[in-house]
Amino acid sequence: MKNKIFNLPPIPAVLLAIISVQSGAAIAKTLFPALGAAGTASIRIGISALILLLAYRPNLFKITPQQWKIVIPYGLSLGAMNLVFYIAIERIPIGLAVTLEFVGPLLVAIIGSRRLIDYCWVLLAAMGILLIAPWTNTHVDLLGILFALLAGALWAAYIVLGGKISKIMNGGEAVSTGMLFAALLILPFGFYENGLVNLTPKLFGLGVGLALLSSAIPFTLEMKALGQLPPRTFSILMSLEPAAASICAFIFLQEKLNFYEILAVVCVVTASAGSTLTAKR
Repeated sequence: MKNKIFNLPPIPAVLLAIISVQSGAAIAKTLFPALGAAGTASIRIGISALILLLAYRPNLFKITPQQWKIVIPYGLSLGAMNLVFYIAIERIPIGLAVTLEFVGPLLVAIIGSRRLIDYCWVLLAAMGILLIAPWTNTHVDLLGILFALLAGALWAAYIVLGGKISKIMNGGEAVSTGMLFAALLILPFGFYENGLVNLTPKLFGLGVGLALLSSAIPFTLEMKALGQLPPRTFSILMSLEPAAASICAFIFLQEKLNFYEILAVVCVVTASAGSTLTAKR
């Protein structure tokens, strides 16, 4: 069964990776009452770090000063992004949080462009954000919105740093080392929140499942697909994440979005896919 999953054709592999990540986010939210957002993030990132360290076994003593200067902030941005995102989905629906977070990668994709079409995609994404903002009602937590946007900014930093580290360091070694620093950043917050004090064997088992769904499985599937798909096709498929997040949250958590919130998801998905389709090759 394991080999069948990881030997999928590239497009089904990417779609399964997206579903895996968003299902993991929905499962993570069910752990918040017992562990808190920081505690849940600590379990996920901590176990993911162990899995990746055992899988890639990076030699930390052979990492050069030049590599350390990038891999450390790369890992810290990864950890901060996950922590802030979990804090966001503690306050607002997962579909909205992923939609807002996706603005970060979108801006990275078109930054520096002076073409009119790219400004149109930014405007469309901005319209999506305006539809989510609680201008006339208070059922959407404003702080949750701000945390989701901050997660998007950290995601943008993670993408930029990831591009730099990929040029000077092996991919598996970079990700496993970066995940180590992500865990070192998050774990103190988990202890401070006292979420880890409530950890039981059952919750730990769910944490292992969360780490597999949110990190190990999608990372393996995406890395395999990236070797077979054009980057443009991969990016278009990844643009489906906000929609997938909304569907998974509805299935697992019964989180429903109103008409304007669904329209916001459509705006951001369209802007992301459109910017990829019209990007210069």
